[in-house]
Amino acid sequence: MEKNMEKQIVADFEKKVHDDLYKYLLDKGAIDAHMPECPDVEEKWPEISRAYIPDGAREFQEYPVVSLGWMMFIGMAMAYYWDVDWEANASRHDYYEALRDKDGYDNMDDTVVKGLLGYEGEAAEKVTELVAQCAARVFSILNHSHIEPGTQAAFGCYVAALRQLYLMGMAMELCALGYKMTPYNPSEN
Repeated sequence: MEKNMEKQIVADFEKKVHDDLYKYLLDKGAIDAHMPECPDVEEKWPEISRAYIPDGAREFQEYPVVSLGWMMFIGMAMAYYWDVDWEANASRHDYYEALRDKDGYDNMDDTVVKGLLGYEGEAAEKVTELVAQCAARVFSILNHSHIEPGTQAAFGCYVAALRQLYLMGMAMELCALGYKMTPYNPSEN
């Protein structure tokens, strides 16, 4: 497949995932209409993806929804780290490994939702279910994209899906923390 065509397939796929998750999460009241801009967290994506992909790709074979959903939890964790003390957290390079190694890869949901963010009971179940629904939606989009498995385009779409889940996780947590993304109008002050 020609490189430009492959890049376009991945770009179109990522836009489709973004648009679907944005609409779904907005309808659920989990994000603001204006997506947050948090360059500090966004800039950590390449580092986090490099660390996550070996585990995520391996798990994708048997547990695709988990492989996708765990990245959304990581995005939530990163927003939390940013909010709590970014000066102390900005220089870290082991975010994913620290989350994974706390209670193991299989327990990433509880590590983030209960251990880090402090959700309990019904609130924890609600967040976990919302992430599961988002991951299932993305997996469905991936399945219906008719991209040949095992190809560079398929891998590119997987990474693009993870990126959107990371960003949406970040957006969800920023919204939960009370950050409201409203335009600044200096004439109103």
